[in-house]
Parts: sequence; structure tokens; C-alpha cells
Amino acid sequence: MFAGLEHSLGDYVTVMDVDLQDPPYLLQDMIKGIKEEGYDSVGVRRVSRKGEPVIRSLFARCFYKLINKMSATEMVDGARDYRLMNRKMVNALLELKEYKRYSKGLFSFVGFKTKWLEYENVERVAGGSKWSFWKLFKYAIEGIVAFSTALLV
Repeated sequence: MFAGLEHSLGDYVTVMDVDLQDPPYLLQDMIKGIKEEGYDSVGVRRVSRKGEPVIRSLFARCFYKLINKMSATEMVDGARDYRLMNRKMVNALLELKEYKRYSKGLFSFVGFKTKWLEYENVERVAGGSKWSFWKLFKYAIEGIVAFSTALLV
């Protein structure tokens, strides 16, 4: 993702998974949010986890509750990486030189005005998630370590 942002040239940049799990039709509303409504970023968040394993959904909800108690940076439950950003926000993200880049945290950390579009979870057009439970668990730990302001005792 970082490499793509580094090579982007436009006034507006979108980040989107290629498996079409996130609805491409929302891009029209994203553009409107930035160009007409004055937001710096328009992101999407799932309001349901329909079709996802129950245990994964439970741990995801617990993770967001935990990280939001431990961090001054708000992490939006259900937030996806799919978003449209203006050049100012992209440049701010490029200034951050973290090696382990917890993107959902970084998007919030830079502090730009963000609008959220909500949608129901949909199945991928093709393939399946490459994120095993263990990979997601390690990614969650990275996010907590990177954004926690609480002392771990």
C-alpha cells in the first residue's frame, strides 16, 4: 500500500482491494464526499460481518473495544482500507516512516476530516481471505503495540 501511495501522482488517491470485497460503486459517493462536502478522506466500514466465521467476528469486536480503550487514536470498528483521500492526507501518510504500518491506525493518526460510508458485508467475487486467524491476531498485536498509550503492566 505504501509503495502505491509513494508512486501516486493525482490530487485524489484511492486504496482498494482487488478482490472486490468492498463495493466499487461507493467510489461515486467517496468522490462527492471530498469534492462537494469538504472531507479529506472518505472511508468505508462494514456494519455487519455476515458470512464471516463467528469466532473471527467476536475477536474483531473485542479487539476494537480493547484498542480504543488503550489508544488516543480512534479505531473505527468495521473500517476497511478502502478509501479515497486528497493529496494532503496522502502526503501526511508518506511522512510517517514506520516499518510495520498498521494502516487503520495511521489513517486515523494523521488527523484529517473523514467521512464514513457504511455497507453490509458481501462475499468476495473470487477467492478467499489470505488472513488466517493467527495472522490477524499478530496484526492486532502490532496495532495495539503501535498505538497504545496505556501502560502494559
